[in-house]
Amino acid sequence: MHARRHKCHWLRHMCPSILHIRKEYIIMKQLNEAQFNELISGSKPVVCDFFATWCGPCKMLAPVLEKVSADYADKAEFVKVDVDEAAALSVKYGIMSIPYVGVFKNGQMVAKSIGFMPEGEVRQFLNENL
Repeated sequence: MHARRHKCHWLRHMCPSILHIRKEYIIMKQLNEAQFNELISGSKPVVCDFFATWCGPCKMLAPVLEKVSADYADKAEFVKVDVDEAAALSVKYGIMSIPYVGVFKNGQMVAKSIGFMPEGEVRQFLNENL
């Protein structure tokens, strides 16, 4: 009986922390070309991280975008596209360097950022373009 109270006591104090941690990071869904084209044609803005699995700066930017996306989830959809798997999108949007973050509204790219950005720069970029 004492162990059960202890467990409940522990859960009562730990659950808010666990929920808080989960809200801080949103795992960005990886899309293929067809899914991407369908999503950007919607009414909600889309922030897309164009990346490659072999790209070091892309690996550095991904957790920054996932963290920041939690604060902007009501303003935009956050997704990622592997440029090696969706080469046609790279050609269409002239992506020559990665990481490449594009903001899309009504099917059109309205802003872009190339290269790694620290959290403060990501937030400034999103504030200016969403």
